[in-house]
Amino acid sequence: MHAIELPVEIDSNRQIHLQLPETIHARKAKVIIIYEEPERLVKPITLGLFKGKIQMSDDFNEPLPDSFWLEGRL
Repeated sequence: MHAIELPVEIDSNRQIHLQLPETIHARKAKVIIIYEEPERLVKPITLGLFKGKIQMSDDFNEPLPDSFWLEGRL
């Protein structure tokens, strides 16, 4: 068994057309498709869109009361 690598394009009908070199005279072949996913375009993040829209309470860093931790556990 022999192997060759041929670069190909996939058309809009999801078809691949191969043209084997003239030096290959085989009657049967196995085709293995290794394909690449197209790169996804990622929208860049814009920082500061909500600057000044959120405010922390003055007691943000204070310990939470026991009732917070025990609520819904009984």
